[in-house]
Amino acid sequence: MADTDCIFCKIIAGEISSFKLYEDDRTYAMMDINPFNDGHCLVITKAHAVNLLDADGADLAAVLPTAQKIARALQAALEPEGINIIQANGPAAGQTVLHYHSHIFPRRLTDGAMMNWGHAPGDMARIEEVYNKIMAELASAV
Repeated sequence: MADTDCIFCKIIAGEISSFKLYEDDRTYAMMDINPFNDGHCLVITKAHAVNLLDADGADLAAVLPTAQKIARALQAALEPEGINIIQANGPAAGQTVLHYHSHIFPRRLTDGAMMNWGHAPGDMARIEEVYNKIMAELASAV
């Protein structure tokens, strides 16, 4: 189901143009018009879902093969030193369009992109406490 106010739904419906790379029954891939760097692409679900938590499992299962297809084309076309696939959920995670999408972008060692956390040893007691909370939710979801 489409959301009439969603820019990605409008792109899928053909109401707004895009640089479409690929389309199948469940996914749509296009160039990002606000790219981090050359080759920055998006893979979106055709069915409107706000984010990962809202998306249908079959739609999510279709995203990864499409992302692989686009990543292989990026690798061959641009020969980057790496490729990131990033998916954000909610404004605090950097999601600006509330329609499920994954970013795929080629990387260079000198491109200046940084992951937004430092890698430092965690408090094992706190990790276990959070682990137990997540496990309890998983057990109740069965």
